[in-house]
Amino acid sequence: MKVVLDMNILLVSISRKSPFNWIFQKLIDGAFTLCVTTDILLEYEEIIAQHMGKQFARETLDFLLSLEGLERIEKYFFWNLLPNDADDNKFVDCAIASGADYLVTEDKDFRILNSVDFPKVSCLNIAQFRELWAE
Repeated sequence: MKVVLDMNILLVSISRKSPFNWIFQKLIDGAFTLCVTTDILLEYEEIIAQHMGKQFARETLDFLLSLEGLERIEKYFFWNLLPNDADDNKFVDCAIASGADYLVTEDKDFRILNSVDFPKVSCLNIAQFRELWAE
């Protein structure tokens, strides 16, 4: 399963003390492939550094880049499907370019994607993503 994690999901899942750490553990365990572009990696590093420090951000990025379950994506088209937060279009474009099964986010601006027929992007929130492993 290919997945794009919005910054808000990765950030809350990194800490072992977080109730959402199961997401990061699933990534480590190879339960899904994380699809990223260079601009997504740069945002991950920037936001993690703001919240947890530069060294932790660098170590987290190095760790992500070492995972077998990481797929680097080159995008060649910008769909601009999120008019309310253009900066988040990088996650949508990555999901489309990678053929990701899901884009996981808690950001309400992504709800507009439910009304877009083409290209189809399946967005899940954390609870919905968790249900994938409920069996």
